[in-house]
Amino acid sequence: MANSISEETMEYVGILAKLELSGEEKEQARKDMERMLEYIDQLNELDTSGVEPMSHISPLHNVFREDQVTNGDDRDAILSNAPEARDGSFVVPRTVE
Repeated sequence: MANSISEETMEYVGILAKLELSGEEKEQARKDMERMLEYIDQLNELDTSGVEPMSHISPLHNVFREDQVTNGDDRDAILSNAPEARDGSFVVPRTVE
């Protein structure tokens, strides 16, 4: 399959990517994109009928567990490190007027 990318397409891609490319850079990008499309065509020729779809190259499984609090409520010890605390909370400088 011929993967020829037009000048209009390259202009549009440049606008979408917010790139300002010189004529030489546009030509190089066009050639690169054509090579990528040719490679995708090559991959599409492969017979993958017996291959299971996967999202990772190694078998990854989510391990769900119940959340368990291990450090407990040690507010006083945590607040003892604060430069300033009030009513069980950290006091920080105001950031919004």
